[in-house]
Amino acid sequence: MGKGGQDEGRRRDGSASSGADPAQPAFPAWARTPSECLAELGVSADRGLSSEEAAARLQRYGPNELERHAPPSVWKLVLEQFDDTLVRILLLAAAVSFVLALYDGAEGGEVGVTAFVEPLVIFLILIVNAVVGVWQESNAEKALEALVEIQSEHATVKRDGRWSHGLPARDLVPGDIVELRVGDKVPADMRVLQLISSTLRVEQGSLTGETASVNKTSHKIELEDTDIQGKECMVFAGTTVVNGSAVCVVTGTGMATEIGKIHAQIQEASQEEDDTPLKKKLNEFGEALTAIIGVICALVWLINVKYFLSWEYVDGWPRNFKFSFEKCTYYFEIAVALAVAAIPEGLPAVITTCLALGTRKMAQKNALVRKLPSVETLGCTTVICSDKTGTLTTNQMSAVKLVAIGRWPDTLRTFKVDGTTYDPTDGKIHDWPSLSMDENLQMIAKIAAVCNDASIAHSEHQYVATGMPTEAALKVLVEKMGLPGGYTPSLDSSDLLRCCQWWSNAAKRVATLEFDRTRKSMGVIVKEDSGKNLLLVKGAVENLLERCGYIQLLDGSVVLLDDGAKALILSTLSDMSAGALRCLGFAYKEDLAEFATYDGEEHAAHKYLLDPSYYYSIESDNKETAEAICREIGVFGPDEDISSKSFTGKEFMALSDKKKLLRQQGGLLFSRAEPKHKQEIVRLLKEDGEVVAMTGDGVNDAPALKLADIGVAMGITGTEVAKEASDMVLADDNFSTIVAAVGEGRSIYNNMKAFIRYMISSNIGEVASIFLTSALGIPEGLIPVQLLWVNLVTDGPPATALGFNPPDKDIMKKPPRRSDDSLITPWILFRYMVIGLYVGVATVGIFIIWYTHGSFLGIDLASDGHTLVSYSQLSNWGQCSTWEGFKVSPFTAGASTFSFDANPCDYFQGGKIKATTLSLSVLVAIEMFNSLNALSEDGSLLSMPPWVNPWLLLAMSVSFGLHFLILYVPFLAQVFGIVPLSFNEWLLVIAVAFPVVLIDEVLKFVGRCLTARARKQSGKRKVE
Repeated sequence: MGKGGQDEGRRRDGSASSGADPAQPAFPAWARTPSECLAELGVSADRGLSSEEAAARLQRYGPNELERHAPPSVWKLVLEQFDDTLVRILLLAAAVSFVLALYDGAEGGEVGVTAFVEPLVIFLILIVNAVVGVWQESNAEKALEALVEIQSEHATVKRDGRWSHGLPARDLVPGDIVELRVGDKVPADMRVLQLISSTLRVEQGSLTGETASVNKTSHKIELEDTDIQGKECMVFAGTTVVNGSAVCVVTGTGMATEIGKIHAQIQEASQEEDDTPLKKKLNEFGEALTAIIGVICALVWLINVKYFLSWEYVDGWPRNFKFSFEKCTYYFEIAVALAVAAIPEGLPAVITTCLALGTRKMAQKNALVRKLPSVETLGCTTVICSDKTGTLTTNQMSAVKLVAIGRWPDTLRTFKVDGTTYDPTDGKIHDWPSLSMDENLQMIAKIAAVCNDASIAHSEHQYVATGMPTEAALKVLVEKMGLPGGYTPSLDSSDLLRCCQWWSNAAKRVATLEFDRTRKSMGVIVKEDSGKNLLLVKGAVENLLERCGYIQLLDGSVVLLDDGAKALILSTLSDMSAGALRCLGFAYKEDLAEFATYDGEEHAAHKYLLDPSYYYSIESDNKETAEAICREIGVFGPDEDISSKSFTGKEFMALSDKKKLLRQQGGLLFSRAEPKHKQEIVRLLKEDGEVVAMTGDGVNDAPALKLADIGVAMGITGTEVAKEASDMVLADDNFSTIVAAVGEGRSIYNNMKAFIRYMISSNIGEVASIFLTSALGIPEGLIPVQLLWVNLVTDGPPATALGFNPPDKDIMKKPPRRSDDSLITPWILFRYMVIGLYVGVATVGIFIIWYTHGSFLGIDLASDGHTLVSYSQLSNWGQCSTWEGFKVSPFTAGASTFSFDANPCDYFQGGKIKATTLSLSVLVAIEMFNSLNALSEDGSLLSMPPWVNPWLLLAMSVSFGLHFLILYVPFLAQVFGIVPLSFNEWLLVIAVAFPVVLIDEVLKFVGRCLTARARKQSGKRKVE
């Protein structure tokens, strides 16, 4: 496509499946005359292809349709959901837990629902995650389907010398002769052979980004190497004929069309989709976690080998090995518990919830998020690539200045016009003589209203134009001008264009002279109430000046147009054009010669209206216009040298070191960029480590939208193709909405960091607890199902509530974070290792305290009647059967009494239920207090008190409530292996848990001091 579409003959992947030879004629049809094109394609314009030849070509080239790629199977999508380190660890832990539960049942041990709760819960988590992932991915590739929808279904084709109406467009082949009429959707890429009407205008803005429909011709283009806009004798599949009719010859079908190339680029981009920055960080975290779990499990194994494997040394060699499978299984279960403790199982659910809440916040700001991870990606966007038309600009024209002749030929009057939309009530004309509109201004209003084919309608809180934006802007201007003498027309008040309708009634159009390439103007012949015909013309100012000999003054008198007046007008035109304004001139003629009595097609002069020399086309926006707009909106300074910052798409692609150019500071401008140019720019930026957001609204933007880290489409003016290829849609088409969304994305990322730190610190604590339990040799304090409950349920609400933390006031003043910034810095990791170590000491410590102390910190613990043991006995509980005279008294817990007369040693297994409950309650309480620590990374609770986020206080209440539920509902207490606690025991839990707040406050203070010192040193280096 960079070579003017000369790659039309490349292979059409997938078409070979129908047995077709995918090669299509590859020649620059736009640079050949119609007869040369017909010869190249082997067809006659008079007869078209024969039915036999058409069938042969259909067999050879395949049907004229875009490829439909088979979506990945459901099983493939399901398997992809398990391609994640954390998920694989969790899956292994669940499988091992399930096997151990079956083994215990087979050996006569724990059976029933309790034994299988842990593996079943883990499997349930994995299934839910997989279902959500499959649902998201199965809805991701809608852009290709939307592209197929814009193809034409039928065509009028000449075959065997006869016109065939309604032929299925999929049966078209290169060489077919096709007739196009106004309203038709172009069915294939075609070369215009002959205009039937005086002009042919095609709306191809969604393909090229042009703001207006373009005029087509049958004349060849001299340049073979030209862009899509330059191929004025070609019409492209998926575009629409808005005016005129023509006969064309098909040059490309299916995937060989320009829209087919866009289809291929979207497909290519979808294959290149990368993980979001957050997903990459979580993957890195998962890999690190795998290594850490492996090391800790190995340490646990080595520490406890002596309990299930022993030997004697005979002659210096180990002999008489003794292996206890039961104890080996027990310590293997500890290793499984360790894996469950280390993995933040609730993290995926909390992240999804936080992102979903973020989408609601963004929706309130008119940013509709289609893919959840995009919410976070916005926060680290470093480069925004924006399509100009419809994004930086609104793709709505509005009149901003009206210049009219004054009392004398060498004087001009300038009126400033407010308003930027198609709403006639949006703004006014400054210094406007509304009650005394002079003859000159009346003529301007008449021409702007009548020599005009546009219309405006009000739809869903917005004003929408039909027709060319320039003409729509003129109609709005007429409404703001009002009518002579302040007259109010007696029309239906619902009519938006009442003034335009009044002028149209006063001067009824009888003929239209279409735009002409030479004259660059449009004219209409109107019959006034007096019965006299008048020619009204609007067009390019320079061209009108060349053809005009007189000028109308303020009072309506007509005088000679001299060189001074002409120079004054041209000077004003130059100043306005330099300000990125599109300028139009107005003219009229009263002496119409043979058209003076013209009244319709039967008139003798009608044949002159059909002469093609009467018409012209509007050029699309050029490089200079784009530069002027960029200066106006602040991308470039008013006097900035932009010779190294502004390029056309072709100029950029010809550069040898493109990445060096893209690394420049400040904005860059690329005009007349084709789809593959945009896609290449996005690809190069991503390769350079940038996080790229792409905005656009047209079909031509879809490949780049798909490839970008986050694609942003316009909701009002955007095509369905662009919306489906994007990750986010702006409901109000306002570029400033992106800025608000970026701020929201940054806030969400900061909050996600808060709850990720919170959950990871909690998991470090759980790992420390299990490791200390194993290292000290005491009974297992926390079982896997309890750890699962904490990770999923009690940790979940506070972690989610941290997503509601208010954003920092200076969040948009900070530079975007780099995509490779650490999720957890070394200092944060150290902090949470300290916190985690305290969690481990607290949970294990309270377990030991219950067994060894009758009271602690003045709190009585002996009221339940449990037997106290020494620490030595507790740490060597496995040798209980060898202790002589060891007896245990019954103790109460809630309404239950636990007795161990039959087997006193069961006091360290079945009897640990109270100690386990205390450990679990301390863990829950510490994690609730720890969630308060996570409100701010370094800010003290004194400066950011808990009530700044009332949702967190509510979440803490919910988590404590859930914990009370499993404590005091007998069935749930049995499932989780816990018992109710007394008031004294709760006092102990709070006393042991609260110090975590004080410890983190000290660590935060140290962190603030380190940060302040680092900033001070950085400032000194800058001064030096």
